[in-house]
Amino acid sequence: MALDPRTARWTVAVSPAVIAIVPLPTALADASYRPLSLAWAELSPGMAGEVLVEQGKMILRLYVQPPDGAQVGVLLPLDALFEVRVQAALRLWRVLNGRPPGRDPASLSSDRISRLILALRTLDGLDSGVSQRGVASVLFGQKVSARDWLSHDLYFRMKRLVRFARGLTDGGYHRLLRHPFRGR
Repeated sequence: MALDPRTARWTVAVSPAVIAIVPLPTALADASYRPLSLAWAELSPGMAGEVLVEQGKMILRLYVQPPDGAQVGVLLPLDALFEVRVQAALRLWRVLNGRPPGRDPASLSSDRISRLILALRTLDGLDSGVSQRGVASVLFGQKVSARDWLSHDLYFRMKRLVRFARGLTDGGYHRLLRHPFRGR
């Protein structure tokens, strides 16, 4: 089912997991191969722009330029995120051929989700005036004396967690849209 693109919380300009569907140049259209149809996505003929397609647990993020009756292709910019874009395009191709789409390149792993939750809880605690040692004892269920704190492994773990959490609040959360392709 196609959703209203105005409700999308992602965009082709930000997320490499968005698949750009464009009219195929006639020189590339080969009549000997059956063109694949986007009809399964319930896209209206004139629909253009960002479209979120959900079928069960499968989600595809599309950026559609109206084909005007032409066969369609996928636009893959040759940039640092090319591999990600190819993975997303392969998912679409698999669905169009009636195969399971495979793993969504934009989904977060359970470990990454847990780390993000810890980062948010850390920020909540620190913003409430609790010390890093106090936050660590709540998050990890381990009390550490003030005397042992500076040499304890939780001290160093909290330092890394605070640095990560502060990085998120300083604009690093935008990297979540490019997950897991950080630093590219």
